[in-house]
Amino acid sequence: MRKIVFVIFACFVSSTILGQEIEGQWNGVLNVHGTQLRIVFHISKTDNGYNSTMDSPDQGLKGIPVTSTIFEDSILRLGISKIGIEYIGILRQNLIIGNFKQGGQSFSLNLSKEIIQKEKLKRPQEPTKPYSYYSEDITFENEKAGISLAGTLTLPQKEGIFSAVILISGSGPQNRDEEIDGHKPFLVLTDYLTKNGIAVLRYDDRGTALSKGDFESATSLDFSSDAESALKYLQTRKEINKDKIGLIGHSEGGMIAPMVATNSKHVAFIVLLAGPGIPCDQLLLLQLELIGKASGMSDEDLKKSKQFHKGAFEIVKKSESLNQVKKDLRKYLKQIPKNDLISEKPPEMSKKEYIEILVNEISTPWRQYFLKYNPAILLEKVKCPILAINGEKDLQVSPKENLDAIERALKNGGNMNVTIKELPNLNHMFQECTTGSPDEYSTIEQTISLKVLTAILDWIQMQTK
Repeated sequence: MRKIVFVIFACFVSSTILGQEIEGQWNGVLNVHGTQLRIVFHISKTDNGYNSTMDSPDQGLKGIPVTSTIFEDSILRLGISKIGIEYIGILRQNLIIGNFKQGGQSFSLNLSKEIIQKEKLKRPQEPTKPYSYYSEDITFENEKAGISLAGTLTLPQKEGIFSAVILISGSGPQNRDEEIDGHKPFLVLTDYLTKNGIAVLRYDDRGTALSKGDFESATSLDFSSDAESALKYLQTRKEINKDKIGLIGHSEGGMIAPMVATNSKHVAFIVLLAGPGIPCDQLLLLQLELIGKASGMSDEDLKKSKQFHKGAFEIVKKSESLNQVKKDLRKYLKQIPKNDLISEKPPEMSKKEYIEILVNEISTPWRQYFLKYNPAILLEKVKCPILAINGEKDLQVSPKENLDAIERALKNGGNMNVTIKELPNLNHMFQECTTGSPDEYSTIEQTISLKVLTAILDWIQMQTK
């Protein structure tokens, strides 16, 4: 599901001693759990010292203003209290050697006036061009939302009529490859299916990469209208068998796919990859517990964390207005002892400032919709064939609870064409793993286990005979 997003802001100042050495453009690459993010600081001199802005090209961010800075004895201290960021670095000639901190985590970040290239990660499954099949970059319209979405359609051959699938990504703004932690799972899945005779449409989430629209104001229901628009687009293509179009949803995408299927009679089948089956507030609390245990949190801290989040979730679920949510959350958080605010508060940040960060993080349209959602209610209405797969070591969408709930809901609704698979030794990304912790994702060379790819293909071929 939705992972922590590290918003990268920073600033830069200097002492009068080093003047001209500090001015100019500084470049670095921040490695956040395997995702490499280029950053660029632009430093200029003012009457009062220095001003700076920051670009993060990989996030589409440019000209971000910076705030508090201290530079003494070659040590640079940067901080943005409102979002809990601290950077400390030592200036050594033309290099700043330092660490970037946020949310209690620290990442090495060195800055240079030379352009720094991102490290090439070893991803043996990732296909390279030229592909052995036809690939076409396309756009399609979501007329209801008034936005255009960009994606790629791959066909086994340029001419012919093919069964097809639409890939629906998990939580968070993701491009058409569902790129995360240095992996491109949707690119790998597309390559495998297309080489085996299945056409695939994958697209950038709204407001992401080349797709238009606003991601931050959207809910899962809005994303379902994007997927439905992709379905309508495929029906216009002469190469696609309109009676054999299916949906493959990963994580939150596995919640969105049934929404589309209940709205359209043109969905022939669905594959749920780590899709939720239990109420989403319960899902997040269980996710919190499992990942906390894997990361070594004490039982006492886990208990506090669950109590804190459960209380916050209840406030969000009960309120209809985001303004009311914010007001109620502030009141709730003020009553919690300073040391019991579970996410580690940076030492230079006041409790009031930290509460505002938490309020803004929790009070979003997406989270309000998600926390109130129970996937089982809609799953009971889905009548097309469904394959639901989870990895045994998935800590984000636990296999037993969610697969049981999915199967129960479908059968309660009279759908007997249901296949449930819990595959051993796989994590949420369907990689062969050791612990299942999200911290492992980027360290594993494999993008998707072959046993998952073959399970998906074999099942789809049975549905499209």
